[in-house]
Amino acid sequence: MSVKTTFNFDQMLSSAREAYGEELFRMAEEGLDFVFTYTDNVAESTSAGKLLKKYPERCFNFGIAEPNQVGASAGIALSGQIVFAQVFGPFLSLRAADQIHTDVAYNDVNVRLIGTHSGLTACGGPTHNTICDLALYRAIPNLTICVPADADQCCKIIRKSMEFQGPMIIRIDRGGSPNVYASTDYEYVIGKAIETIPGDDLTIISAGSSVYWSMMGAKILKETYGLNARVIDMHTIKPLDVDMIVKCARETNVIITVEEHSINGGLGGAVAEALLEAGFDGKFKRIGLPDEFALLGEMDAVYAHYRMDPQGIADQIAELLGKK
Repeated sequence: MSVKTTFNFDQMLSSAREAYGEELFRMAEEGLDFVFTYTDNVAESTSAGKLLKKYPERCFNFGIAEPNQVGASAGIALSGQIVFAQVFGPFLSLRAADQIHTDVAYNDVNVRLIGTHSGLTACGGPTHNTICDLALYRAIPNLTICVPADADQCCKIIRKSMEFQGPMIIRIDRGGSPNVYASTDYEYVIGKAIETIPGDDLTIISAGSSVYWSMMGAKILKETYGLNARVIDMHTIKPLDVDMIVKCARETNVIITVEEHSINGGLGGAVAEALLEAGFDGKFKRIGLPDEFALLGEMDAVYAHYRMDPQGIADQIAELLGKK
């Protein structure tokens, strides 16, 4: 059954980058025991800054030495602590890959790597876009990969991770994304996807900030073509909810993935693998960044250029189904 969502929330923006800090501060105030490591882009004025001010003995700044930060976080976790490590997303996946692989994942320790500025949200061009991280993370054993759809879901993941065993990636955007869920009292389970919109003509599977775009694309498909698109929030990329994917494939026979990542190796690749292994013979399409370094520009303009905005998503699906 679908959870309660809304389309009328264009101004209801929230920041997962602020929310995770607020949740960590609340957990510290409750007496929960964890360590926080961070890089220089965490300012004292942010919500995480409150944690630094009140609990300096559990917070460690590593400047711009991301590999050292990830390696040290693994060492702290080996002493028995749960560690939350906030790292600038593109540098987490590209500069600290060895430490993620060998120090964190190989040792199977309780480090939660919070990668910010995912996808194109850094607005820094090809060197600062985070477009190939999921492909790396998916191939590393022991890593759980969570991609919250909005700020509240990010808080749910942070809270759930206190009871979770093993290393985890929490992939969030730069901030200012619309809220996907109208109510925050829905059940969140790591590894179990959520149906946000019911529909029986096709299924859109998405994750992160792309869930909002997918829902708006579904609205356009309904209004323009009379198509009822089911939308799935696949907030956990690994372990993947294969049961939900197979169920949607059997019930709609059309699967589209939408993600703010390269079409190679991310959510679309994971869903394609699951579908083929299940014998799927319906229609399938990946919507995401093509196999190129993305253009430098204002974020919404770049989304529109790659047809990753709501209208672009709806148009690509209509083309796939021969409606346009």
